[in-house]
Amino acid sequence: MQTPELLTDSDVADPDPWVRKKLPEVTLAFWIMKIAATTLGETAGDLFAQTLKLGYFLTTIALFLIFVVTLVVQLRSRRYNPFFYWTVILSTSMAGTTMSDFMNRDASAKFLTGGATSLGWGPQGLGLGYPTGAAILISLLIAIFLVWKSTGLTFSIRDIVTFRAEALFWAAILVSNTLGTSAGDFLSDSSGLGYAGGALLVGGLLAVLVVLMRVPAVPNVLLFWIAFVLTRPLGATAGDFLTKPLAKGGLDLGTAGSSAVLLTVLLGLVCYAQVQERKNAAPRDEAPAEVS
Repeated sequence: MQTPELLTDSDVADPDPWVRKKLPEVTLAFWIMKIAATTLGETAGDLFAQTLKLGYFLTTIALFLIFVVTLVVQLRSRRYNPFFYWTVILSTSMAGTTMSDFMNRDASAKFLTGGATSLGWGPQGLGLGYPTGAAILISLLIAIFLVWKSTGLTFSIRDIVTFRAEALFWAAILVSNTLGTSAGDFLSDSSGLGYAGGALLVGGLLAVLVVLMRVPAVPNVLLFWIAFVLTRPLGATAGDFLTKPLAKGGLDLGTAGSSAVLLTVLLGLVCYAQVQERKNAAPRDEAPAEVS
């Protein structure tokens, strides 16, 4: 049995789309799973950093290493595997949560969970603030897209089939999830809108994007990436709504309870996607090979 090889940009033209496909189709189910994964990333990141008191510094290092491991598995996969793909999305969401918190927050008591007097070893934040942190992340995301554009590779998720394009895709995903966390926390904590108001604002912006999909002059690829960034603050505000105390407008489920519920939902959705992918792959695998 030959070991699967990574696809490179020098692969033959016109590859078999079913074999080469590494990323999912963008459907309503895709966006539901994206919001579930990013909300879980918010609550799970807070669970490790705050509830378990590991702190932003140690948690960020640990979750970034998990992201690297899951990414390597995804990149080495020969075709689209829902479990691999959504595991990377979840790991970018968790890492993005603590990376954002580390950038924007500081060691002051206002960022500690109830009953906590300190967090784990190391510095607990750079204290840049949400506007400065967002500006840095936006600049980094723009830089990634400029590099991506300079390669001449496609931005369309359905046409990403090479190693270099997929690596750029995941770099953009990590930064966009970190940026989305900053935006969500700003809307929930600093804008005065609160959790429900922040979620309604982001939901309204997403509704505008749906309308713009019918405008021929607006590229759908641009709308996809804007929506991808916006669904992250929607997940962040939803995560805050689930975990925060009733006095602050939340449901007070806690980070552990919310993470358990969201993990169950996401696993169910991923299992369903896995079954559907196997059904779709079966006819292709049974098709007779062409005689060369």
